[in-house]
Amino acid sequence: MRWATYRAAEGPLVGVVFDDAIHALPPGATLIDLISAGTEALHEAGVRVQHSPHSVVALADVQLMAPIPRPPVVRDCLCFLEHMRNCQVALGRSRELSDVWYRAPAFYFACPSTVIGPYDDVAIAPGSAWPDFELEVGAVIAGGGADLTVEQAEQQIVGYTIFNDWTARDHQMLDTQLSIGQAKGKDSALTLGPFLVTPDELAPYCRDGILDLRATASVNGNVVGTGSTASMDWSFAEVISYASRGVPLYPGEVFGSGTVPTCTLVEHLRVNELASFRGWLHDGDVVTLEVEGLGHIRQTVRASASPVPLTARPRPGAIEPPPRLNRAAARFPFTRGLHAIADRVWAWVLPDGGFGWSNAGLVAGDGQSLLVDTLFDAQLTREMLDALAPITDTAPIRDALITHSNGDHTHGAMLLDPSVRIVAAEATADEIAHDMAPEMMAFFQKADLGPVLTTYARDRFGGFDFGGITARQPEVTFAKEYSLDVGGRRVDIYNLGPAHTGADAVAHVPDVGVLFAGDLMFFGCTPIAWAGPIDNWVAACDAMLTLDPEIVVPGHGPVGDADGIRGVRDYLRFVMEYADSAHRAGHTFLEAADRIDLGEFATWLDAERIVANIYRRYCEIDTETPQLSIVELFTRMAEWLAARTKRQ
Repeated sequence: MRWATYRAAEGPLVGVVFDDAIHALPPGATLIDLISAGTEALHEAGVRVQHSPHSVVALADVQLMAPIPRPPVVRDCLCFLEHMRNCQVALGRSRELSDVWYRAPAFYFACPSTVIGPYDDVAIAPGSAWPDFELEVGAVIAGGGADLTVEQAEQQIVGYTIFNDWTARDHQMLDTQLSIGQAKGKDSALTLGPFLVTPDELAPYCRDGILDLRATASVNGNVVGTGSTASMDWSFAEVISYASRGVPLYPGEVFGSGTVPTCTLVEHLRVNELASFRGWLHDGDVVTLEVEGLGHIRQTVRASASPVPLTARPRPGAIEPPPRLNRAAARFPFTRGLHAIADRVWAWVLPDGGFGWSNAGLVAGDGQSLLVDTLFDAQLTREMLDALAPITDTAPIRDALITHSNGDHTHGAMLLDPSVRIVAAEATADEIAHDMAPEMMAFFQKADLGPVLTTYARDRFGGFDFGGITARQPEVTFAKEYSLDVGGRRVDIYNLGPAHTGADAVAHVPDVGVLFAGDLMFFGCTPIAWAGPIDNWVAACDAMLTLDPEIVVPGHGPVGDADGIRGVRDYLRFVMEYADSAHRAGHTFLEAADRIDLGEFATWLDAERIVANIYRRYCEIDTETPQLSIVELFTRMAEWLAARTKRQ
């Protein structure tokens, strides 16, 4: 039999599904009540309602709830060890499981109060940038005993249902580090449905005593994974028996099977190849889970409100980092917000100019405007757009130039009106298309990256919200040069990269001598050469100086002038000369970084980027230089900074 619970005018009703209709019991009946009376009583009630229903309603005309809307207890187990192996590989570890996984079945207590129905919308866990699903099968028991044998436990199963363990993977990373079990990563939602299917109904799928139900998980119609319940390493009977040791079980308790291997997004992650991952779930995604004999569930993912923030506790014995002070000369106050820097030209500035704290700008003409760059997350970009509204209400943004592909200049583009044309260099568009999904930046906020990088990464990236960001592709691309008419004002755009990234555009407003330099310029903070070559970055500085700008808006740091360009050029020349000399002397790039005296550049913020810059120069002059992942490079920078801080 297939039992269902659905919403009706008189409240939830329970019934048996025959063909495409539900034969309902009278109001007040629940599946837990029926299960409590025993397996035979459940079967007899189903036979009676088939012949004498309280009402009959078409299945297509009702809103199904979870078969048991509020189970007394939900245990989610890990019966498929291949799922755990795949997860370990996803996180960069060995496939080999420790001995304990083969000794006892694992489970945790899930949250019965967040059980939802098979077609209900599901809200993303508040504050999560990594929402995921897990296709499982749930077994519902009759209860009535403790210390059950495996054979007795098998007889306790009254039915099966599809079980979706919605998971906030970034929250789960923090839960794991606390080492006391699952918590906020697992309690936002749990789907059961569409039916409770009795074991006899599934007899055709039993092969040699093993239930073999094929399962498929899809997102937006694209298959994510497939598998079968036949690959379970621990059976339901075994985990029920194990859970009953010294514990009485009650009617309606639910046991989840754990994830059918490959039927979840996390198994397809490769932590050392973040750009290869398809990304996590987003607002509007439709997740469909299908299991033979049990039916299917289909749910739409919805955004949720931001969580109430908590203040971190001080850590005893922690070495306080030195105060961050950007000492660069500023043409305009280096304060957060909008600054008029020339006739109908504004800069949006975010101190202190470190990782993610980037600048943007607006050029207004007659009846239209050009936006130069967006910001690292939606909240920051929305704050900027709100501040620009008095200007853009009469001169709407028609075009938005993205100077380069880094997320602190691109992520906010999703908030712009669809009519706004996104303009970027061809190589920038290519990098945006192939870069890691924006929400993967949460990895640096939540992952355990070791004793040094973990603190460093959370200090640098902890202030941003990477949830719900969707990369927007440029509609207009150019190779080297492009000009825009912004309401009667000419703005000249030059791609002077590769340097900081694979392409680096600047925007020159010649009628007022303003240059928006993107991340070719860092004032008071250390540049970083993700792409290089560094000598081309020096050439880019020379090209910017030929424009003779009076005002320069850097990608990071206070608004300055041409002297700031000269300062960055001096730093880049210093890096090249020092790295070339160190390489000739036979030093590794790490030895070179450890030995360096930064001199006049030592006071620039984020001095540890010298490690990345020396590494980039070594790659340019020596093709045998080992390739480092982004995590490895950040680790080396964090270790350099920790060592320098300790010496001071």
